[in-house]
Amino acid sequence: MRTPATQPLLTSTQLGQLLRGARKRRGLTQSEIGARLGLSQNRVSHLEGHADELSAKQLLTWCAVVGLELTMAERQTHTPQAGESTAQTGTSPEW
Repeated sequence: MRTPATQPLLTSTQLGQLLRGARKRRGLTQSEIGARLGLSQNRVSHLEGHADELSAKQLLTWCAVVGLELTMAERQTHTPQAGESTAQTGTSPEW
């Protein structure tokens, strides 16, 4: 049995890409996801590009539908090396 891969999720853009990819791997259309979330296909399309607008309930339901598990952990800290800015490390949040 293959161990599921985990990946850090630092931006809403990454979240949208992850949700879209999981939906496609499951062979589900935006309309099918929408039906399970009580949303239109247009809204699902919008949320895949603007995942920061998802409610917690929508996110958890979407994850359940596409077979994802939401896990939270303390963020790994990275101390910038000499000459490396914080922006280069990718540790600043997307606001």
